[in-house]
Amino acid sequence: MAVPPIQRPPHQARLSNSWLLDIVLGLLVVASLPLAVVSIPNTLSVVARLLPDDLDQAGLMRTNGLSLPALMLTVPLVAAALRRVPAPHLLLGGLVLVALSEAAGGYAGSEFFVGVVRVLRGVGAGVILAATLAAVWHRAAVLRALWAGMFGLSLLTAQALALWPLDAVSSWRVTLQPYPLVTGVALGLAAVHLVAWTLGGRPAGPVPSVGERGRLLLTAVPAAGIAALAISTATEGWRAVPVMVLAVVAILGLLALASIGSSESRTSAYTMVAVGAVLLPSAAQVTLVEMGGLGGPGLRGLWVPYAVAGVLAIVAAVAVRLFAQGVGRRVASLGLLAMVAGLCSVRLVVPAADGMVLTVPFSLLAVGAAVAVTAALQGVGAGVAMSGLSLGCAGVLAGFLLGAGVQMAMLHGVRSAQELVDSFVGALHWWALAGGFLLVMIIVLAAVMARRPGRGVPVVPEGPGTPPDVPCAGLPPADVLLVRGADQAGPDGDEVVRPDGDDDDPSTVAIPRVGAVMAGPIVEPVAGVGGVTPAVPPQGQSPEDAGSA
Repeated sequence: MAVPPIQRPPHQARLSNSWLLDIVLGLLVVASLPLAVVSIPNTLSVVARLLPDDLDQAGLMRTNGLSLPALMLTVPLVAAALRRVPAPHLLLGGLVLVALSEAAGGYAGSEFFVGVVRVLRGVGAGVILAATLAAVWHRAAVLRALWAGMFGLSLLTAQALALWPLDAVSSWRVTLQPYPLVTGVALGLAAVHLVAWTLGGRPAGPVPSVGERGRLLLTAVPAAGIAALAISTATEGWRAVPVMVLAVVAILGLLALASIGSSESRTSAYTMVAVGAVLLPSAAQVTLVEMGGLGGPGLRGLWVPYAVAGVLAIVAAVAVRLFAQGVGRRVASLGLLAMVAGLCSVRLVVPAADGMVLTVPFSLLAVGAAVAVTAALQGVGAGVAMSGLSLGCAGVLAGFLLGAGVQMAMLHGVRSAQELVDSFVGALHWWALAGGFLLVMIIVLAAVMARRPGRGVPVVPEGPGTPPDVPCAGLPPADVLLVRGADQAGPDGDEVVRPDGDDDDPSTVAIPRVGAVMAGPIVEPVAGVGGVTPAVPPQGQSPEDAGSA
């Protein structure tokens, strides 16, 4: 009697390649997330003395700031496109765009060309952020924690990473192509990841439902509005008070949009808005205050605190992911409270001549952000997480606008170098106070809104041969469970969760106003205030030179 051969189930056949895919994906997250976030800071004023005389410096600074608006608008669109294009393809395409922007940056010679290069890089960065989150969503639990930890660390170090290549450069175009070698490495890893994903049987990734895609596209509306108004603040020369009012309105609008949905989706959205609006704007100001020209240790004195903060952030995110299931909202609030403590320490220890002291605020900010983001992403569907990421990216620009307004108010009327430095440090302290109150307000808002019941949505149990997009129509009533969360589309546009291996618990002029527009360093003081020397070291003076005046 012939015995039929033993055939392994498809999911067992793919296990042999699973570890390789996870390792490559982890390396890709580590390499690509900082590369994406470093595109946000606008550091052109640091190399302003290298700009040709026939170029409009103010216009170049405005166009150089277009990367962040492009990133903000790209994230929700890419997340919605995941229904048609797999994450590995998008990730490779995003890194190709970043590589093209760096190659084209070497030939930039006009305001228009610079704007095109920066928009291209912003689009590539937005694709990377959304695609990496989608790629890690159904992989090993540690990978999602690694993404959250690297996301927080990237926001913390973005300003320093943007300034580092500008040490003793001879061309202003370096701001457009800061890390070509890292881009090449990340591009190679993305190609290997695509091959490993293909050989592994093309495992399915998260697919936003119809309702989630609508919400993702809705998040693009406030992002576009904030970007347009932010550009207007630069081109029309808005004063400090209108800029701050605009920033407050923008943040309130994001929080209002974040209040839509279930309790878990609201927690995710609130957390991402809080982290985006506070972390990078705060870290950018601290980094600038600690430059050698202002009496700080310079970038060389900051890398050890950054490294310690990064390690602690990743470890904390992994611990939350593995051991804090089912308590996402509470842990997310604790993470935001840690960020509040970090901002309080900023007021106490910054400026500091010893860079090691900054380990305390950097660690509190990075660990708090990583813990909050990791906890907020538990118990929600991928579409909800993408929506929160979109709101968080828009929150970055809103935070920059608020910080810029504070700086513009503090720096108005300065007449000496010492007044400029004192006002710059004072603006940082006032911003830390405002950021702390904003975080506390969001924590309270999340706690109050958690008492509102979320809408239950059906869950379709996945069985052998179930297609990824199967709706709940036609299933017997016993196969439909009501839970919170969302991952697939129901027959009437309702959101349906599909348990596909995730272990989450589904239940429960002198000072250019371009600084107010998408500028990484908020407002970078430059020469021209009554002959005041720049607070940020000018070209020809290394940012690391602790002895510079």
